[in-house]
Amino acid sequence: MFSGLVHEIAKVKKFQNNILYIQSPYKPTLGDSIAINGACLTVIKITSDGFGVELSKHTQEQIAMENYHDLVHIEPALIANSRLDGHFVQGHIDSIGIITNIMPNANQTDFTIKVPKDTLNLIIPQGSISIDGISLTIAEVFEDCFKLTIIPYTIEHTLFKEYKINRRVNIETDILVRSIAHLLKKRDQNLKTSSWKEIDSMLLGY
Repeated sequence: MFSGLVHEIAKVKKFQNNILYIQSPYKPTLGDSIAINGACLTVIKITSDGFGVELSKHTQEQIAMENYHDLVHIEPALIANSRLDGHFVQGHIDSIGIITNIMPNANQTDFTIKVPKDTLNLIIPQGSISIDGISLTIAEVFEDCFKLTIIPYTIEHTLFKEYKINRRVNIETDILVRSIAHLLKKRDQNLKTSSWKEIDSMLLGY
């Protein structure tokens, strides 16, 4: 579990034999979980100047792999007494979004990101979302995209300062919204397959 707060912007040394080698002063131990651009990965190698994590074929297919060749956001897993200044992030990428517009303003920058419909259904105004491992608040939701309003501090201390239109980004929706949506979907499926007698019985229970 993570909080969506970037611990460090680290450099990718190489990607070889499905192992991503990271150059960083951070010293994890073997088996530690660490989020890299929001994807939860396991440390399997310790090097003199960093560490290595393994990316399964499934993971490689689910994330924006083209962004794992230069600089990346990293965040170690939370410990029991950690402060939670962001929101609960699992490190499980739901989908990949595409930045379609960047609008700088006086004291903020607006980013518009297009996402698949299934993902958009889990995005709510003023709710939380993780973009490349960063905990952010959703400003507005549209028909096929959503908008983020990002303050200068976040721009300066993350890779958002380098993001361009058409860049693909890793997206993880809020675990609370996902859980509620899943339960409601199961309830609706049960109602569709239930007999009227069973439905009446459930309704009488409320």
